[in-house]
Amino acid sequence: MRTGYGVETVRAAERELMAALPEGALMRRAAAGLTAACAGLLGRVYGARVVLLVGSGDNGGDALYAGAGLARRGAGVTAVLLSPERTHEGGLAALRAASGRTVVAPGAVVEGTAAPLGALLARADLVVDGIVGIGGRGGLRPAAVELADAVREAGVPLVAVDLPSGVDADTGEVAGAAVDAAATVTFGAYKPGLLVDPARERAGAVRLIDIGLGPHLPPVPDVEALQHADVAALLPHPTAETDKYRRGVVGVVAGSARYPGAAVLAVAGALRSGAGAVRYVGPGQEAVLARFPETLVSEGPPQHAGRVQAWAIGPGLGDEPASRRAVEEVLAHDVPVLVDADGLRLMDVETVRARTAPTLLTPHAGEASALLGVAREQVEAGRLAAVRDLAAHTGATVLLKGSTTLIAAPPDGSTGQASPVRVNATGTSRLATAGSGDVLTGLAGGLLATGLTARDAASVAAYVHGLAGRLAPDPPSATDVAAALPPAWQDVLRAG
Repeated sequence: MRTGYGVETVRAAERELMAALPEGALMRRAAAGLTAACAGLLGRVYGARVVLLVGSGDNGGDALYAGAGLARRGAGVTAVLLSPERTHEGGLAALRAASGRTVVAPGAVVEGTAAPLGALLARADLVVDGIVGIGGRGGLRPAAVELADAVREAGVPLVAVDLPSGVDADTGEVAGAAVDAAATVTFGAYKPGLLVDPARERAGAVRLIDIGLGPHLPPVPDVEALQHADVAALLPHPTAETDKYRRGVVGVVAGSARYPGAAVLAVAGALRSGAGAVRYVGPGQEAVLARFPETLVSEGPPQHAGRVQAWAIGPGLGDEPASRRAVEEVLAHDVPVLVDADGLRLMDVETVRARTAPTLLTPHAGEASALLGVAREQVEAGRLAAVRDLAAHTGATVLLKGSTTLIAAPPDGSTGQASPVRVNATGTSRLATAGSGDVLTGLAGGLLATGLTARDAASVAAYVHGLAGRLAPDPPSATDVAAALPPAWQDVLRAG
């Protein structure tokens, strides 16, 4: 599992560790890891040309020490200094002692030799971004923007030190201009911004360097990203005596005369979830039975469908009065309920807050913005804050769809503490196709019926749904995504 910690938590851990180490030891550890990572990307260090973009403070120091290490191995290293008067003294001395060169960045407020950027970058094999550290806010300053634009135009691979300069380490927001990295070397712990879009897409491949922070970090992180083994461990384990009812029965309320396909896709996801049976309620009975004759169908209302262990409601319901009544009726049941799509618009938030059984909401950014009463752009720019706010506002677990799928549980009623936000690592733009979310609804609803918590059901569903998106033909349709959920995916996950 990848765990991410906020800036203040990381800094507190660093202070504790530095108090127990000789002066400068922690920076030397970070620089050694950065040097090794850069050498690995270069392949052949001797004769390579490396350009360092160096800001003030420890982030620039890390870049300078790493540059000194590469220079000692035969690389030609040039540091472009944005703030020469505030450059890390120890790092600068180390680079010069290793025969590294320094030039002043264009736009730096200081007398000196301006960097011939075009010539430097034309010959460079690698650029190291040490402009701004994890405390940076609000995007790059003008002088740094010029450097970032020049690197982007030159097409030279860039390695970011700790995180790409210009992104927010705590939230994943990108408030202005920022660096685009091919790879990021981060120290001690992942930062939330490296796992959450829009910052995540700026980070490239992320490598974590262990500098000894682990014992000084709190046991509960701010965010976590489940890996294959974590997801496999969450799966229910049917025994030889498990029958279809013990495996769980999920009720699906979806589709309408206008959108019968939503019913088919939601049922497809539910049938692949591992639940023992699927009860479908709605006007899409004929379409559902034509594709999946094993489905137990009912015209409704939901209370007449028979016993279920969970409900999934919302895709393709439309605006009919019967749809609103169905949402009200399902939310009145004392079983876990997943609400998606039209159901999110039709539900009453106070009713959701009053429920004692678990509720899982699965909005995209537009639906989340409507529930929160803010602009869609605000949700997309600050996804981490939005999913936390929505979970607190509704008292439900929330799966926020998008370029990064985020899952947040509501704060604990007695302590007010919230579990770490989960970040799905398998998301892909291939899932941006009509009906894909309907498949996810059925899949997650079925996992609720198997007995998983809302948070775990959402996590497993997002992970497996992402894998299906990667396995489906290109370009995939929602039907392809559903078909890519193999009947035995649970066994595949457990086998590794």
